[in-house]
Amino acid sequence: MNIVLTHFWFKMFGTMGFTMAFFVAYVYLLRHPASQVTIIPVTRLDELVGFQPWALPIYLSLWCYVSLPAVLMQTRREIVDYGFRVALPCLIGLAIFYFWPNAIAPADIDWKQYPGVAFLKNVDTAGNAFPSLHVATAVFSSLWLHWRIRALQFGHSIEWANIVWCVAITYSTMAVKQHVALDVLAGTLLGLSSAWLTGLKAHARGGSLSL
Repeated sequence: MNIVLTHFWFKMFGTMGFTMAFFVAYVYLLRHPASQVTIIPVTRLDELVGFQPWALPIYLSLWCYVSLPAVLMQTRREIVDYGFRVALPCLIGLAIFYFWPNAIAPADIDWKQYPGVAFLKNVDTAGNAFPSLHVATAVFSSLWLHWRIRALQFGHSIEWANIVWCVAITYSTMAVKQHVALDVLAGTLLGLSSAWLTGLKAHARGGSLSL
């Protein structure tokens, strides 16, 4: 509990500010593509994963999930350093969306029958699809949490819960028809490569030494 309350307001408003800044850029590119939008092709896997409206809460849980790393940080420097690191996959994704606007093809589904999903479609259309930043940030957060949880010796059950949550979020992006398999693959690779490039493992393990 002490870890959670340490710099609580800094964590909360810092996370909110980062998320808001990202969404301003994300939505702008979504509504104002710089060139013709490319449709990402579907694969056999997309055909196997049908529309599943029950996955919407899992999809939306990303915003809680990506806030968890900051909860387990104890210093402002650690929080700021993490912010610079997680900005990398976000900026790479936004750059791709600018230079190569893309989207998935509209699904043949009457969204009026699913009000919750319909609201999501109105706010976040099927654009800015490849790579899936939903997946990239989930993978990035999952890796940091995995290394920090292990360093703090929280136990294998917490480690597995973290992995399952990340996998569930990844799956939900296809289940609610916001992304296709190629988006998910690209997002996963973006999350993994960004973690490696930013030295995320050392950051996650290093900060735990003072806890």
